[in-house]
Amino acid sequence: MKWLALGALLGLLLLYPVLLAVVVGVVAWLAAQPVVVAFVLGLAARPHLPRMRRWAR
Repeated sequence: MKWLALGALLGLLLLYPVLLAVVVGVVAWLAAQPVVVAFVLGLAARPHLPRMRRWAR
């Protein structure tokens, strides 16, 4: 299902080149924002971090 949605999105982007330029512009604008980049990297790294249990006394 994920691959089908990705294929449909790529098909739309190739069908409408203006839409491709808009998407690339939005992605470039978001990548220039350090807070957004840090948030996305934190979301990507979250599943791989060890869970903290209890504080040691």
